[in-house]
Amino acid sequence: MAHANGPRDDDSDLERAWRFFPYDEPYPNQEAAMSGISDALDDERNVLLEGATGTGKTISALVPALEYAREHDKTVVITTNVHQQMRQFIEDARAITRREPIRAVVFRGKSSMCHIDVGFQECQTLRDTTRSIVEKESDKSELSEQAQTLLDRMREGESGAGEARSAVTDELDAIDDELEQLKDGNYCEHYYNNLTQNTDEFFQWLFDDVRTPDEIFEHAGRQNFCGYELLKEGMEGVDLVVCNYHHLLDPMIREQFFRWLDREADDIITVFDEAHNIEGAARDHASRALTENTLESAMNELEEVDDSRAESAQNVVGTFLDALRESYDEAFGFGEREQVGENWHDLSIANQGRRDDLTMEFLQSYEGRGIDVEVELALQLGKRLDEQYEDEYKNGEATTRKECQTLQAAGFIADWMEMGGELGRHPMLSVRRDGGSDEIYGRAELYTCIPRDVTRELFEEVHASILMSATLRPFDVTEQTLGLEKPVTMAYGLEYPEENRRTFSVSLPALFSSERDDPGTQETIEQLLVDAARFTPGNTLVFFPSYAEAERYHERLRGNPAADFDFFLDEPGVRAEEARQEFVGKDDAILLTSLWGTLAEGVSFDGDDARTVVVVGVPYPHLSERLEAVQDAYDRIYRGKKEAGWRYAVEIPTIRKTRQALGRVIRAPDDYGVRILADKRYTRESSSMGKYGVRGSFPVEERAEMVDITPEKLKFAMLNFYNDHDAYDGDPPRP
Repeated sequence: MAHANGPRDDDSDLERAWRFFPYDEPYPNQEAAMSGISDALDDERNVLLEGATGTGKTISALVPALEYAREHDKTVVITTNVHQQMRQFIEDARAITRREPIRAVVFRGKSSMCHIDVGFQECQTLRDTTRSIVEKESDKSELSEQAQTLLDRMREGESGAGEARSAVTDELDAIDDELEQLKDGNYCEHYYNNLTQNTDEFFQWLFDDVRTPDEIFEHAGRQNFCGYELLKEGMEGVDLVVCNYHHLLDPMIREQFFRWLDREADDIITVFDEAHNIEGAARDHASRALTENTLESAMNELEEVDDSRAESAQNVVGTFLDALRESYDEAFGFGEREQVGENWHDLSIANQGRRDDLTMEFLQSYEGRGIDVEVELALQLGKRLDEQYEDEYKNGEATTRKECQTLQAAGFIADWMEMGGELGRHPMLSVRRDGGSDEIYGRAELYTCIPRDVTRELFEEVHASILMSATLRPFDVTEQTLGLEKPVTMAYGLEYPEENRRTFSVSLPALFSSERDDPGTQETIEQLLVDAARFTPGNTLVFFPSYAEAERYHERLRGNPAADFDFFLDEPGVRAEEARQEFVGKDDAILLTSLWGTLAEGVSFDGDDARTVVVVGVPYPHLSERLEAVQDAYDRIYRGKKEAGWRYAVEIPTIRKTRQALGRVIRAPDDYGVRILADKRYTRESSSMGKYGVRGSFPVEERAEMVDITPEKLKFAMLNFYNDHDAYDGDPPRP
């Protein structure tokens, strides 16, 4: 690919790289970070970059990556799973393109960019049919020209011209019949226009700026084009792509994605933002599930099939379906069935030393020619049916492209039997209540405990990856959980003036579940929240271990006459931006939410939007079989490391979430604020609490800033801090 501007021989590496930089002055330590990343890219090494808010992580990664990519003909892919950060990447990319001409695109999945609202399989079929129509029309045009030429030669009396023309017209008739058949079927008019009309103006517009998927959708729609397919076509050899995690973490999508870029994996430099989230995202991508409804649909599908393999398919799928139902009936505890709602409810089926209850029930109930044999026959039949559905939709015999339920069921059963006993794969059984009929139905799932099985291959394939976050430490845990080999590590703390922030660790009792129900403890926490809100000149953001705890204190504060401020309760299912907008519209308000909700990271609260942040308790994730399975998998993999499962699965993720929550305040160099950690386990006293004392899990420079304080003295400390910053309008509140 030819780039607009090549490197200038008289510039140093950093001077050339700074031409990409969209701001006037670098942040502290930014040049050092860029230089380190540049060296790592030269050595094809991965980078772990931890930087607090305001250390310019994105630019620190993009500048050397883009410069290296330009010099070595590679593409940079920057990715995030946070919508707000995606918007920021677009703004950064636009700022870069105004300073240095690069070709950048923002990529999003087909479902959000389709003008006729069809699924993936239907789109594939429509695209293939449409391309066939265009190819046939091209063939027809060529043959028509040949027929006209031969007609002219016939009129001139040329020997053999008539016979040749007759053969050509026969071909034309055949093509006309084929075209009529294709156009009587299903095809995409938007994609047809892509292939038959001049799209130069669209690509000129596309690369005049960094366009969002919504802008592409609207612009293409006005011209009756398919913007998604044009975007794919325009991605070939671009300098920079902004996308979502799943384009890289899913192996099949990744392979297609790199093909659209016209790049080998080694020609890709990946930049992961909010990289502490990769572990969970990779785990979700690798887990597989199959519902009882799909198994039932497969059985119904097979009843209509006239094929010798159908009996074997029915036997193996039907036996698995019966085993699934029997297993969840047996797994219910006393009164548990009545507690099942519309959300998936996990039931325990795993066993120590042998296969799970579902597998054992399946094996004991099965009678037939052999599970492996009949699963293979079911897969063969499923593939045949899938091809049939493809042809029916393509030929217009069906208005939608059917999904083959037999193929899905057989594929899952094959994986369940093959992988269900592997280390890191945990068999799960879940149930939920159908909202329409109130019936309970089940789901079998192979839950992936070890994310490195997904991520290691990606990091080995690409040229290099830069993983950045405000909470990547401890680096050794990140390296091991993601399967990174000897990455370059660098960490930069909050570079803003230390006098602009205070971090108080309040010596409340350790808020284990029994202590959280103590009336005296609840009264102390309620008073602490009243003090925090009253002495904050602006809004206060409070994080709890769960939404239930947030709701509990929301109700207590509403009944407290001293709580003369606005209250907001963030609840599950509420969009983060909606909750944030409502909250920041107030001057002195308190918002209570769960640390495991959507407001703990990737959401900005600037200035008075949130002057004080409080984390109540140590918000360990909800204890579940999934969490225990992850702990057990890490314990088994790292047998020589004491408490490896607890550390990797519970402690480190919890502290990362806590640090993310603390990062919601102090977002700019002139910003100031208070961070409060309310639990004895954050204080120096926690050193005697074994694995439950978490102060030592924070980076050393963050521990150094923690000031131990009693609940009663917190309001005086806050008053002094905010008075020093002349933060109060008028007289400060009275203690």
